[in-house]
Amino acid sequence: MKYAALLLAVAACGDNDTCDPTSDTMCRKLSQYEFFADIAKQTPAEGVTPYDIETPLFSDYTTKHRFFALPPGEAATWSDQDAFELPVGTTLIKTFGYGAEKLETRLLIHGADGWHGSSYVYTGDGTDATLAEAGTVISASFTDPSGAAGTNDYVVPNKNQCKNCHAEHDDIVTPLGPKARHLNLGDQLQAMVDHGQLTGAPAADQWPKDPDALDPTTGTLDQRARAFLDINCGHCHNPTGQARTSGLYLDAFETDAAKWGLCKPPVATGRGSGGLAFDIVPGDPDHSIIIYRVSATEPEIKMPELGRNLVDAEAVQLLRDWITAMPGQCN
Repeated sequence: MKYAALLLAVAACGDNDTCDPTSDTMCRKLSQYEFFADIAKQTPAEGVTPYDIETPLFSDYTTKHRFFALPPGEAATWSDQDAFELPVGTTLIKTFGYGAEKLETRLLIHGADGWHGSSYVYTGDGTDATLAEAGTVISASFTDPSGAAGTNDYVVPNKNQCKNCHAEHDDIVTPLGPKARHLNLGDQLQAMVDHGQLTGAPAADQWPKDPDALDPTTGTLDQRARAFLDINCGHCHNPTGQARTSGLYLDAFETDAAKWGLCKPPVATGRGSGGLAFDIVPGDPDHSIIIYRVSATEPEIKMPELGRNLVDAEAVQLLRDWITAMPGQCN
């Protein structure tokens, strides 16, 4: 497998291009990494493992195929709360698309000097994708969960925008999805342990687990709403994240209701607050800033700021139901 060789030294990628997955030098074509036996079918190559997460980050109703590639003979290290510690040379691979149409594949590669990300955009028959460091916009059609057809100017982020979401702790780029509570789905965590891909895991009955935010059979209304906010907002809205100055902490481990928004005034007024007084007003979603922002599409108002043009109607309804069910009032 070419990837294993690339871990050891800078390798020629052809077309007078040089790439090195242990540095910030990316290949020009996705195929040059040889992560896939068949890119068009998203069939992983040997040593590349598919995975899924319980509640996906909303990305304009795209479907996603996720994979990870660990360096030969190495393993991830367990964490109860944070992303698993992944060895240098690890690559996380995520392909976005609408149905059979692939839009982009994003790579997050752990180099010797940290994590580096780039996007590869598909053209033609979908058998390869080209590096798009500057990002781009793709006009696409899709069908939402209700069966309604729609169109979207899907935004492929530029290389520098990786940090806007992935700097979960102290402005350092890190993975977001590979956390125990997100990966505890089916038998995939146990398979990682059994195959020597994950070390340090406690007994399986101690593994944390988030519910599927949009599946009422997997958790309470409160658990599911918090799970949605955790994966979509918690990477920025936590005590060390990009939005730490807001004082609004939406990660799964925040236990102070005032900090996750209950009767909490915003730190700044203006368009972002919609003229509303509190992030969450119990029993009143229409006067809650969180609902105002997740329902918006204007760049200076919407939350999350990146990763979506469209409104996640199903999640907005979940959050509205959650707030409506809250007792009490704000003084």
